[in-house]
Amino acid sequence: MRDDRAQVSGGDLQRLRQLNSLSSIRALRAARRPLTLTELAAITGLSRGSIVDVAGDLRERGWIAEVEPAPGSMGRPARRYRFRADAGHALGIDIGVHKILAAVTDLSGHMIASGRISVDAGAGRAARLDAVSRAVEAAMVAAGLTPADMWGVAAGTVGVVNRQGEITRVEALPDWQGADLLGHLAELLPCPIAVENDSKLAALAEQRFGVAAGVRDLVYLHAGRRPGAALILDGRLYHGYGGGTGEVGLLRVTGWPDMARHLEECPVAEGAPPEDAAALVFGAARRGDAAAKAAVRAYAEDLALGTAAMVLTLDPELVVLGGGFSRSADVLLGPLRRALEPHCLRVPQVRSSTLGDECVVLGAAGFALDRIDQRFFSPEGAISRPAAPLRTT
Repeated sequence: MRDDRAQVSGGDLQRLRQLNSLSSIRALRAARRPLTLTELAAITGLSRGSIVDVAGDLRERGWIAEVEPAPGSMGRPARRYRFRADAGHALGIDIGVHKILAAVTDLSGHMIASGRISVDAGAGRAARLDAVSRAVEAAMVAAGLTPADMWGVAAGTVGVVNRQGEITRVEALPDWQGADLLGHLAELLPCPIAVENDSKLAALAEQRFGVAAGVRDLVYLHAGRRPGAALILDGRLYHGYGGGTGEVGLLRVTGWPDMARHLEECPVAEGAPPEDAAALVFGAARRGDAAAKAAVRAYAEDLALGTAAMVLTLDPELVVLGGGFSRSADVLLGPLRRALEPHCLRVPQVRSSTLGDECVVLGAAGFALDRIDQRFFSPEGAISRPAAPLRTT
């Protein structure tokens, strides 16, 4: 007759080993340099004997690697270990109005290679999906990898995206609402795939890698001809029930749907294509042109209305100014701050994005890495050798 207590004890022991492995992997991933076993034991609180066993097991599975002794080491140097960020890869994709950008990262979020394809704003669904395929292929070729090497993929797209990854509403692109982006990517890549709104992923990138690093509550503004917004609450990207969070621009009372006209109708932009007007006006405002400064102020006042609604609702620590117009933050941030003051009980810090054109694609890769973490490095996951063999080079 089996001893149930022995079964429980065995299960507890297996669980303990899993948690010890998790704490060790997290410590090595967070470290900026390789760690000795003594340092790893001090960080994790594990005994010397336990950390030796854990390190040996993780090295055998391919999750960590021993590092060569430091140059000039005297005597018998202590063994040092690093997390193998190169063991797997994630793919982020930014599907914009004028370009498709794909980027391959390692498991630490470091970008290895990218592929960019220009696309016409009026391109139909088939042409845009084809551009996605070409950008993905270009990124993988540049990285020297294949679709089988990707462990997770996330794509950021303009438009409202629901929890199922369906594009339910699009104002900026013809023939894009209802596009089966998930299905298209599944034909290219045999790994878990996610689709999310581009502004939401840009907010995630800023909170992970950019000006909002470490901030728990923030509002992200996509300032451009087609504005958008996204929210980070308590350190987590807030999607909402149907994906519509941050879509205050749909309310005409905010002025967001038409606020680009302040720049496009400015005298200094007369005769220029609408997509070039902002750069001309911001440049003239920078030089002190009165009409241009008035146009920037009018744009900022409209932008502040929708922003204030979110600030009053959330009371965030920070507002991040992103999007194409953030390149002219030197002339836009001041008017935006001043325009917020009459509407807010407390005006939060307002700072400009530091990630530029790579903001969405980095956020997409980070989103994919979150899912990889849940799969392999969470208490509910399984730190086991993946189905695809780990690269050893």
